Amino acid sequence: MFSHVTVGTTDIDRATGFYDAVIVGILGWQHLHRDPHRAGYGRWNGPQFWVLTPFDGQPASAGNGVHIAFLTSSRDQVDRFHAAALAHGGTDEGAPGPRPHYHENYYGGYVRDPDGNKLQAVCHSRRD
Repeated sequence: MFSHVTVGTTDIDRATGFYDAVIVGILGWQHLHRDPHRAGYGRWNGPQFWVLTPFDGQPASAGNGVHIAFLTSSRDQVDRFHAAALAHGGTDEGAPGPRPHYHENYYGGYVRDPDGNKLQAVCHSRRD
């Protein structure tokens, strides 16, 4: 459905430290590209996540009401994503746990990256 998702950063080194830990280290995504202005994760022929300094040269800002949910294969992976995010400069936006108001197997945890972008790790499977 999606080709890629992009979020902005004011500090690409800080951002890649954060995303290398949570996307590569926990989710196991491939690191696709890194240069002084952007870094990409995912698959070249599939879904991708990019963090970059804005093309217009203005400061990056997080979107109000926007969040990106990364699909995980287990509840443990949600827990580890949340912990790694906090350990690498992220802030808590909702501890990992069941969210039965979405559906009976929904398990998610929310964080903000160092630039304020809201992220989530979510598992839709029954308890593992």
